[in-house]
Amino acid sequence: MREDDFSRLELDLKGCARNYRYFRSLLEPSTKLLVLVKANAYGHGAVEFAAMMQRAGADYLAVAYPVEGLELRRNGISLPVIVLTAGTDFFPEIIETRLEPSIPNLESLEAFCAHLRQQGLREYPVHIKLDTGMHRLGFMTSEIPALLDYLKSHPEVKVKSLFSHLCVAEDPEQDAFTHNQFQLFEQNTRTLSDGLGYTPMRHILNSAGIERFPQYQYDMVRLGIGIYGISALPGVRLSPVASLKCKVLQIKHLRPGDTVGYGRWGKAAEGTVIATIPVGYADGIDRHLGRGKASFSINGHRAPTIGNICMDMCMLDVTGLDVKVGDTVTVFGADPSVEELADILGTIPYEILASIPRRIERIIVR
Repeated sequence: MREDDFSRLELDLKGCARNYRYFRSLLEPSTKLLVLVKANAYGHGAVEFAAMMQRAGADYLAVAYPVEGLELRRNGISLPVIVLTAGTDFFPEIIETRLEPSIPNLESLEAFCAHLRQQGLREYPVHIKLDTGMHRLGFMTSEIPALLDYLKSHPEVKVKSLFSHLCVAEDPEQDAFTHNQFQLFEQNTRTLSDGLGYTPMRHILNSAGIERFPQYQYDMVRLGIGIYGISALPGVRLSPVASLKCKVLQIKHLRPGDTVGYGRWGKAAEGTVIATIPVGYADGIDRHLGRGKASFSINGHRAPTIGNICMDMCMLDVTGLDVKVGDTVTVFGADPSVEELADILGTIPYEILASIPRRIERIIVR
């Protein structure tokens, strides 16, 4: 079986490079660039995408959980990797593979230092997360003095960076809140740097922040959804990196009154022709895209869904189109875009991309 005979997520290497160059052009030459490859690289395939970013010249990678970082190390990814939600259960593995944990509270810091002492290690790189308004993880301003006291008395760790997370960088109507986050970040990082006697890297900008607030790029920025082709600016069209494609399994000519799929929600009119394709809600095709809500591209034309989305398949109304078994269907990519499907669902592109399961093969298109 050829690699394009079934469902696959095609990753456009050239498009990815274009996106990378666009964001790199917004930064000073000295600013480091971290690329987020958490959640299986937002559904794109963590190992494949991390390798692409390593070749492209990224300075850092970041994952959400330790198991994601361990997967990268097992597959030859040598770039520095921040584990954003390190927890406490995987500290030995983190140390063994030279992953770098984000530390959001004193409890985590104490536990990590205990593991380092057991191994006789000093100045292990850690990344201190500060809470400037997201109120999810991170040290509050009131906790900075205790954090500083602990860091100064525990040489097991050395702070590689201080960072925080923007909540609404993409929303101009909430810029006052975002600027307050910047001010709090500046205040708390200065306090920590002065107290430590050395200056860790600082980073707070996400993809939207890079585009809208480049004056706050500090020493590093964190590029997430932008590298995958989604811009926060209405006038900017980035290259969609991922295209979900599959092939037609079967063509059926239905009689008037015939029904389609579970629940018989698809109703055939006179002369209805349907095509069955091998992707369903287990492949990230939300059930709310069924019953004609969405249409996919086939041979340069759009074909709407008909009936309910099944677990492993769905059906398209291809009446009047020249379609045969084996023809390629684009679920999302250049047409339709993942943004279009997100609008139909009332969600964000992140959710659609991250929901593409590992059973869909990732193929790099050069």
